[in-house]
Amino acid sequence: MSEIGSEATLDDPGAPTSSPQKGKRFHHLLIEWGIILIAALIVSVALRAFAFQTFFIPSGSMEPTLQIGDRIMVDKLAVDWGTINRGDILVFKAPPTEDCGGTPVVDLVKRVIGLPGDKLYSVGNTIYVNGMKFNEAWTHTEPLGNEIASASDPVVVAANHYFMMGDNHGNSCDSRMWGTIPRSDVIGKAFFRVWPLGRLGFL
Repeated sequence: MSEIGSEATLDDPGAPTSSPQKGKRFHHLLIEWGIILIAALIVSVALRAFAFQTFFIPSGSMEPTLQIGDRIMVDKLAVDWGTINRGDILVFKAPPTEDCGGTPVVDLVKRVIGLPGDKLYSVGNTIYVNGMKFNEAWTHTEPLGNEIASASDPVVVAANHYFMMGDNHGNSCDSRMWGTIPRSDVIGKAFFRVWPLGRLGFL
């Protein structure tokens, strides 16, 4: 009678791995990958909540710096642990008094023009900060449109507040309409454009 196969003994080094062992190894592999994926998800959520977040630009109020459809990266830690400077682009919660006739929004993006303690007014297209002509060192559009305030009655920025304005001066609903914003409403500093790829880069 001919043999159709031979059964390997447990002592045989060439013996194939048993089915239970394979199942146990596969089970351990699934657990390891599950832990890795959960850890990655936790890190991603933590980074979004406390460090970085992307935002979509829905309007042209910050043109030409930011255009409709741009996606920007915002650094939250730069506000929590850093300093807000004149010229910074901030993303912040829309003020309760924000009502410029468009679709209601939750968050806004504008540039810091006035810091706590500053006195601001405008004459024609010229902005004055603390009595000095303010030189905007970034691309922006004129005319100014709505004035900031008169020289005889300037806006005085309160402590821990900021005067915000869009780079597209004549087409921006900003602090000229709804006043300054408190630091507590600031979400973070916009520092990088991630989309479109053709305009990828730091702001």
